[in-house]
Amino acid sequence: MSGLPPRSETVARLRAAGAVTLAILPVAMALANRSSPTVVGLAALFFLVAGLIEDVRGTMRFVGKPLTTPIGLTALGFVVWSLASITWSPVEDLSWRSLEEFLPTVTGAYLLARLAPGNMPAFTPRLAAWSITVAGLYIVVALATHLPLHRAMGSRVALFVFNRPALTILPVMGPLAYLLYRRGHGIAALLVLVISTGAILRSISGAAAMGLAAGAVTAFIAVLTPRRVGQAIVGAVLALAFILAPVEGDILQKVMPDAVHERLVQSSSRARVAIARSFGAAVALDPWQGAGFGTSARFIETPVAARIEPGLRPMLAVGHPHNIFLQIWAELGIVGAALAGAILMMMVALIGRLPRGECAVALGLVGSCTAVAFVEHGAWQGWWIAAVGAAITWTREAGMDPGRSCLPQAASASTRLRPEDLAR
Repeated sequence: MSGLPPRSETVARLRAAGAVTLAILPVAMALANRSSPTVVGLAALFFLVAGLIEDVRGTMRFVGKPLTTPIGLTALGFVVWSLASITWSPVEDLSWRSLEEFLPTVTGAYLLARLAPGNMPAFTPRLAAWSITVAGLYIVVALATHLPLHRAMGSRVALFVFNRPALTILPVMGPLAYLLYRRGHGIAALLVLVISTGAILRSISGAAAMGLAAGAVTAFIAVLTPRRVGQAIVGAVLALAFILAPVEGDILQKVMPDAVHERLVQSSSRARVAIARSFGAAVALDPWQGAGFGTSARFIETPVAARIEPGLRPMLAVGHPHNIFLQIWAELGIVGAALAGAILMMMVALIGRLPRGECAVALGLVGSCTAVAFVEHGAWQGWWIAAVGAAITWTREAGMDPGRSCLPQAASASTRLRPEDLAR
């Protein structure tokens, strides 16, 4: 490092710090299950500062360029509509708190996915492999031994404390394994897949297990069929997810037999159907503008709640619809749903242009995240957005040749840090 110009050395060290921060995300989440927004935000900051030191104008142009494309403009339109909806939200304080969690995390995830690929030291994927392996083994051992560390620290002792770490490992595992395989680390890639799968299945997160199955099936379809087939299947699933979200509860009530509910009793399937029916009724009564961004946590206080039949009203107090697509409908109406749906359709179209390997990985990522979105947490939770941002970053890194930066005027390969440089 002593032979590098001071400025180049600073840039290289900042990028190495950002890469290491990203790599340790699984361990951070295993130890503190809401830490991913901080980790991803800090990693993004390292890469942003490095880029600004190297070339302010070039970095700003590179960051802003996607926002002038159709998908970027649509995403900005979604943000503007979300902001506008706060003006009619009956719980503005809650709406602003939700936006304060959502918007900075999305910004950090975007900056990381834009600036990190092609600018990470060569050792980063292997460090990330160790991180996800340690996190996965910790989850398995901790659950098998009844959370001894949590007991010793006086923390909350409950099996679901590892649901968020498992759901963070889920989107990251596939892109990271593919990146390791492409870089010639086949054993490490296999280890990542095996340990991650074990941790997900050992956790009590049904959403993570369902996402694992959906992602694997989607990736296999993308590998074994012509490119357009996998692309069309994913696009159709996403389109139906939005179109049918308001009537999901009514459909499930008619088609799901009691025997299925009995087998899914641990997943509270009957309650989930009732929740979907309640929020679907709210959409039917107010389909155009929705109740306002972030109102789901106190949806029972919205004006539309008072108009819903009494039998459905209690389920509006559960916190969120347990379906991200339905939550967007309920909070942002048909305009928000149309904008979000358009973003996803354009995203699938862009994925279809990737080389076959990255295309399969990206479609697998979409498949797993879609499955989770059907049944899990609220739409604006930062820990999940950060995890998806990290997964996108690894996917984009896998498409980069080693030593080739994604920035138009980035530092040369000679400025990249080696593992031994970190000790200096």
